[in-house]
Amino acid sequence: MTTLVSGDALARADALLSEFNLSGDPLGLGGNPADHRVVVAMSGGVDSSVTAAALHRAGYDVVGVTLQLYDHGAAIQKKGACCAGQDIYDAKRVAEACGFPHYVLDYESRFREAVIEAFADTYLAGYTPIPCVRCNQTVKFADLLDTARQLGAACMATGHYIQRVAGPNGPELRRAADAGKDQSYFLFATTHEQLDFLRFPLGHLNKDQTRQLAEAFGLIVADKPDSQDICFVPQGRYVDIVEKVRPGASRPGEIVHVDGRVLGTHDGVIRYTVGQRRGLNIALGDPLYVVRLDAET
Repeated sequence: MTTLVSGDALARADALLSEFNLSGDPLGLGGNPADHRVVVAMSGGVDSSVTAAALHRAGYDVVGVTLQLYDHGAAIQKKGACCAGQDIYDAKRVAEACGFPHYVLDYESRFREAVIEAFADTYLAGYTPIPCVRCNQTVKFADLLDTARQLGAACMATGHYIQRVAGPNGPELRRAADAGKDQSYFLFATTHEQLDFLRFPLGHLNKDQTRQLAEAFGLIVADKPDSQDICFVPQGRYVDIVEKVRPGASRPGEIVHVDGRVLGTHDGVIRYTVGQRRGLNIALGDPLYVVRLDAET
């Protein structure tokens, strides 16, 4: 194992791994961990980096994989979101420091078709998409899972905060121990077949514990802030993405009260979502909320 941290620091890491139930065979694969190859999906953030470092320290044959999901030239301009240029570099440096192999896979065309175009079309249809769910359904837990199997992995691990628990009919997904970090909402579409192959080692931890491990391992991402943005949407301006993918998406129309009165005009249904109150630019004295979007009219 190649490491950039001292023996004392590793001793601290080992103590934390034991305290946090991440020593021995935390993935439950049985036998000697060294006999099991584990592909870890690494976004370049602290959660997936700790997952990879902890499993490597536990003795598994870890292979880190990072996906390049959108244009690299644009990606290097956007720091702080998964699968961007800086984050790919961070994942690579974590792997080098720990001493396990790391690969970057170009999934740009798959991601555009399965996630970005679906994102735009969903807005055009008058709905509000959750692209992270779509990404997990298709690119990460379908295409990447197939790649992990081709690499001879016994399982694929991620840094998601969700718990995988053995149930009477096979593995079950349950909420993370840390309610503030729980990601079950984004993983509800995970299939039984996918769940058989997936592991989520951090599901029983809170974020402070994860950062403690990152510091003990000396990971360069230990203090890296969490990303709150959609990875392919610069500065949160999703409308720009929709208009770029589907030119002419901002077709104007009427804003209509539930009683039938026309209150004004808008610049395209892609700018609104059910429940929205701000940005309507209409003053009637009482608060107004979007209750329905009619994309056709």
